[in-house]
Amino acid sequence: MVEVSYKKSEGCAIKECQDMIQKSLRTPMVKFLMAHMEKTGCKVGDNFIKAGICNRKIGGQYVLAKEIVVCSDQVRIQDDVNQEVIRHLIHAYDECRPSNLDWRNCAHHACSEIRAGHLSGDCHYKREFLRGFMKIRGHEQDCVRRRVMKSVMANPFCSKTAAKDAMEAVWDICYNDTKPFDRAP
Repeated sequence: MVEVSYKKSEGCAIKECQDMIQKSLRTPMVKFLMAHMEKTGCKVGDNFIKAGICNRKIGGQYVLAKEIVVCSDQVRIQDDVNQEVIRHLIHAYDECRPSNLDWRNCAHHACSEIRAGHLSGDCHYKREFLRGFMKIRGHEQDCVRRRVMKSVMANPFCSKTAAKDAMEAVWDICYNDTKPFDRAP
């Protein structure tokens, strides 16, 4: 789960969001991630990524081993949709690779959130600026940490203290784990 980006108004219609998802599937990064999921043995069906109404201030969600839902009531533009698809494909990839990922484990959850925040471009300077965070140096890691905490604290198995401890414990390993990329994009 992610906090609302820099979206100022309500999102778009489900049909419009679904059309943007279809465009997203043709972007190089999404194609790359989906190809690597297939190589890892995870089949991504035609309905794996779909639009939905979430009625929460999140841009999208990964429903474990089942699907990615892009929240049409929160996204407005193609870039928002691309970002949600990429971010949640990284979560899906993490669950797919042979790592025995357990989303109830705060450290496992934190690790996937660290990777998604770092590798998806969600914490790019432009995005942070548009969210109102204008720090010049160190913005990317601060953003990743902030967003990891928000997401892991939403996990019913993780308290605020457990989320912070888990994030700190796995930070170096997970931040430097760039698979399936050779390096952070």
